[in-house]
Amino acid sequence: NSCQLSSLPLQILLYVNGVYYIFYFLATLAMVIYKSQVFSYPDDFLAPDLAVLFLMAILEVPRLYLGFKGNLTEAEAPLGLSLGLTVCSVVLCVYLLLWQTYVLWADVLLNAVLLSAYGLESGLKVTAIAAFVS
Repeated sequence: NSCQLSSLPLQILLYVNGVYYIFYFLATLAMVIYKSQVFSYPDDFLAPDLAVLFLMAILEVPRLYLGFKGNLTEAEAPLGLSLGLTVCSVVLCVYLLLWQTYVLWADVLLNAVLLSAYGLESGLKVTAIAAFVS
């Protein structure tokens, strides 16, 4: 008697988050470029804002890969690592939401959607890890 423990909702959400993140990255990058042209954007602040965005993009690849792999192979270690990377991504997302040089309403909207997705995904990861361990 074998039962499947991997989570279909988690798998779907990981896929949707991957697609949304591409949109999020391109939209946020376009807005940073827009803000640097329209507002007086101090050069010392442009680099950290861009660095956070690119670091987030770099983290997104292993975060999603480990999430997919951990869920499909029903292994808690990759899923746990993915959860840890999600926490790092949440911190960077909060930076872009609250502390980047200029925050537009579009930034608030994009980051709110991403944070909601991260929250839902984290809950599903914890549930899946608990199912795998038991």
